Amino acid sequence: MTEKRQKKVKRYRGERTHGGGSQKKRRGSGNRGGYGNAGTGKRADHRKFTVLKKFGLSYFGKRGFHRKNTVEVKSINICDLPENQKLDLGSLGYKKLLGKGSPKLKYEITVDTCSEKAKQKIEANGGKVTVLSTPSESSEE
Repeated sequence: MTEKRQKKVKRYRGERTHGGGSQKKRRGSGNRGGYGNAGTGKRADHRKFTVLKKFGLSYFGKRGFHRKNTVEVKSINICDLPENQKLDLGSLGYKKLLGKGSPKLKYEITVDTCSEKAKQKIEANGGKVTVLSTPSESSEE
C-alpha cells in the first residue's frame, strides 16, 4: 500500500522563501540571465570554462579577413560537365568554364568566360567553345 506523504509546500509554510535561498533569487526571469548561450562571458568569465570545454577556442574572437565588394563567379570544370553535346552554361547558372579533367564528348559549349586550358582541351577533343564576353585586356605601358 502507498504511503501518504506530506507535500513539500505544506512543510515550507511560514518559512518566507520556500527553500529558495535569498528572497532576491527567486523573483522572476530577470535573475536567470537570458536564454541559451547568453552570459557566456568573454570579459566577465561567466561560464567561460564550460563554453571552452564545449566549443573549443574558436568560440571567442574573430578569424581571418573578409574582403568587401567581391563577386563570386560560379564556375564549372570540364570533368563536371553534364553529358549533353550542346550546352549553354549560362542557362545552367555557370559563368565560367575551367580546365580540370578531360572532356567525355565533343562538346559545343556557350559560356560567358572560359580559361585558356579549358578551351584548348575541348577543341583538341573536336569540340567548340563560344565565349560571349572576352576578358578585358590590361593596357601595357
